[in-house]
Amino acid sequence: MDTVMAAVNFLTGYMVPFILVISLLVFVHEMGHYLVGRWCGIRSTAFSVGFGPELIGFTDKRGTRWKISAVPLGGYVKFFGDEDVSSKPDSDGLSGLTLEERSHTLAGAKLWKRAATVAAGPIANFILAILIFTVLFTIYGRMISDPVVSEVRPDSAAQTAGILPGDRLIAIDGEKVQTFEDVRRYVSIRPGTQINVTVERDGRDLSLPMVPTRTETTDQFGNKIELGIIGITTDQTRGNFRHVSYTPVEALVEGVRETGHVITGTFNYIGNLVTGRMNADQLGGPVRVAQASGQVATLGVGALIQLAAVLSISIGLLNLMPVPILDGGHLVFYAIEAVRGRPVGLGAQDVAFRIGLAMIFSLMVFATWNDISSLIG
Repeated sequence: MDTVMAAVNFLTGYMVPFILVISLLVFVHEMGHYLVGRWCGIRSTAFSVGFGPELIGFTDKRGTRWKISAVPLGGYVKFFGDEDVSSKPDSDGLSGLTLEERSHTLAGAKLWKRAATVAAGPIANFILAILIFTVLFTIYGRMISDPVVSEVRPDSAAQTAGILPGDRLIAIDGEKVQTFEDVRRYVSIRPGTQINVTVERDGRDLSLPMVPTRTETTDQFGNKIELGIIGITTDQTRGNFRHVSYTPVEALVEGVRETGHVITGTFNYIGNLVTGRMNADQLGGPVRVAQASGQVATLGVGALIQLAAVLSISIGLLNLMPVPILDGGHLVFYAIEAVRGRPVGLGAQDVAFRIGLAMIFSLMVFATWNDISSLIG
């Protein structure tokens, strides 16, 4: 009975929020492809949220089959002339088309139209994230505090470097910081990397080199996370905690900035994995994303929507990876075509797509194994 209840709780508490969030983000991504492709005169034959067998759908007057499929882990737009959902050209089908018909396929469209259509998916995800952050900042504003030190922890990187209570941090590696959150954000993604912190003390600016310590901590849900810390805190007296409201225009600027922070943080995280400054077990797959969605949903709709913005950026960046089966892989092919003056051969594309599929499958298996290990560990 306990096992059954646990399964029900997992489905209702984790999977439902996960499916709702992922389906929205996939829909926006694929709608980017669809709308720009349609604007470029490229016909689409299917628009699916999810993979696998169709659950429900309809065919519009243009011949596009709109559907929801059984496996809610992605989606696709299948364009006229594509062999499959990866947008690999159908060489046999294309050979039997007239020049007019071929011009309405993805493979037969002008290079800039193909590039715009492919890039539109990730761009749509970034735009969605900016809009979400803009709305959240407009409605809720944010709590901020000044980057003034109230306490330096013993034996920390900050103490070794000579930071003292009362110091105001004004820049890190030459980049200005205005809030304590700016400091935390910059430091947390740079464990084991030397940084130069500029502080203001008694009217003088001091440059203090230090190396953030890689630390494992737990969030409010008990999930283990790794981040860099230098060992400083602030409080109400010195940090001046306060709520800031934004006009819609100011919120848009903050939304763009926040999206940039997430993108920068993601690239730094990948760099930390490659260099070994962070462990690969921090890489999460569908199970961990589902778990995070359910946990964040308990904090309210606003928190879940904010998570959706972060995941939207992640989906956009993931699809821009230069892996043949992803949008980034297609863009690499188009870049090669632009340089050499002719498309990459269909045989070479076929081999590349197979390699790309194997890479994505391996990554998914690895990430899912990490998810399961974290759950049972």
